[in-house]
Amino acid sequence: MADVQGEKSNDDRVVIKKYANRRLYNTASSSYVTLEHLSEMVKQGVHFVVYDAKTNEDITRTVLTQIIFEEEGRDGQNLLPIQFLRQLIGFYGNSMQAFLPSYLELSLATFAEQQERMRSQFAALGQGTGMGMYDEQIRQNLALFDRAMKMFSPFAYARPEEPAPPPKAAEPAPAASDDTLNELKKQMAEMAAQIEKLASKS
Repeated sequence: MADVQGEKSNDDRVVIKKYANRRLYNTASSSYVTLEHLSEMVKQGVHFVVYDAKTNEDITRTVLTQIIFEEEGRDGQNLLPIQFLRQLIGFYGNSMQAFLPSYLELSLATFAEQQERMRSQFAALGQGTGMGMYDEQIRQNLALFDRAMKMFSPFAYARPEEPAPPPKAAEPAPAASDDTLNELKKQMAEMAAQIEKLASKS
């Protein structure tokens, strides 16, 4: 495999350039790399940034999405449940879209921090019991997410089994005041603290 670590930017991220022929070029090792190479870098904890060679536009998000697409296309490598994908697509353009990235980022960060502890628990208790504990953790996180979404907008968010009531045409939504925004920030902080508290439970 080619040396994919390559040149680093000022913040220690590896620099990769993508050319019009869709080839990815490592600017330090002067070698072409593939999406598979970049996937391995991610798994090894190596941070990289991808620029369009012509426009110098940062296209890291697009390339990471392509890596996920490639991984999901492999037999036995699927991580994203179909229902999750449907719900994720449903959030595009949704009034709660702005809150979802932070929630997903926090949830995955919490999961990553728990990996070693969960592996130990699975080994000690047996696979079946361990998965039961993991399922319970998922249910707790989903319940917390539901409460948070309804707290921010009781009519804008509803789970599939709880259809939202029709909006009242005669009552336009009031503009958010500074007090309202401050309250939302406070509630977001409380939600994060609750997630951390759940993650700290053995």
